[in-house]
Amino acid sequence: MASQISGDSDEPISAINIVPFVDIILVVLIIFMVTTPMIMNPSIAVNLPKSGTGDDTAPSELAIAVRADGSLALNGKPSDEASVNAYAKDLAAKKPDVQAIISADKDVPHGRVVGIIDAVKSGGVKKFAITIDKK
Repeated sequence: MASQISGDSDEPISAINIVPFVDIILVVLIIFMVTTPMIMNPSIAVNLPKSGTGDDTAPSELAIAVRADGSLALNGKPSDEASVNAYAKDLAAKKPDVQAIISADKDVPHGRVVGIIDAVKSGGVKKFAITIDKK
């Protein structure tokens, strides 16, 4: 049964034209393909030290990144040690078993990392992990 395209018939059009739907889905697919690499890249570029040993860590609500210039980022937002300490206190009060994850650039001085660990531990967080890149 072929349908007529001209308007001579008084019957309503009962067939669904799926071509526009497929076009929209393909555009959405292209948008996802373009934006996914942007989402997957970390927002803070940190050159982590390399190590042959190390365990995988689970994501945490207390993620601290230290760039090579010494600037801090708490959960992806610029911060300082006092803010890290205050956030650690609030989070430790809500979740006593929370773990801090510290990602420090390999060029950051050891003393800077120790200061951040001290800020986290004085905030009441008992566990912390230092991230690495595996060799």
